[in-house]
Amino acid sequence: MGYPKGLLSEGEQVIAHKHPHFKMLIFPLLIGAIVVAAAIWLGLLASDAAAPWDMVALVAIVAVAAVLLIWLVLTPFVRWRTTHFIVTTDRVIAREGVIRRTGIDIPMGRIHSVRFEHDLVDRIFGCGTLIIESASEEPLEFSDIPQVEKVHTWIYRQLNDNPYDDYDAEHPEQGQQGTQRLPRRGR
Repeated sequence: MGYPKGLLSEGEQVIAHKHPHFKMLIFPLLIGAIVVAAAIWLGLLASDAAAPWDMVALVAIVAVAAVLLIWLVLTPFVRWRTTHFIVTTDRVIAREGVIRRTGIDIPMGRIHSVRFEHDLVDRIFGCGTLIIESASEEPLEFSDIPQVEKVHTWIYRQLNDNPYDDYDAEHPEQGQQGTQRLPRRGR
């Protein structure tokens, strides 16, 4: 599902829409498998109990397993699914949350620099951390961005392909007056 067009400005286009990398779900899925296996094993042990207690034990095991699965598997999945990282022609957008929704928009004109980091594990999975330095005091870090190098390049191109820069190297006196120039690269 793409980013809703109704939330974009006039003429703004989505360049990239990403969820965090799937690697953030590996441990919750492993824990889910362990919980299910443990519940089955405990259920088999409980079935050997005396008549009324076997059903009580099974209900207790199923209830505890359900709570653990919701808390340790379903919650991270919903968090992953409702976290969005969007790059448009005008801004970088980050949104996350279901009950308490948070978001940040960074206009392309406010971004000073963009860089990425990824360690060996991130490189194996093809993701990394994107660090955007803007007008805010602290750099903003976005973790587990899939194809972080491509996203970095998209943002960098948006920053450097701006057809209406304030500075014109050939005519520096005109750049500050707001004269409109033709777009570069066929835009």
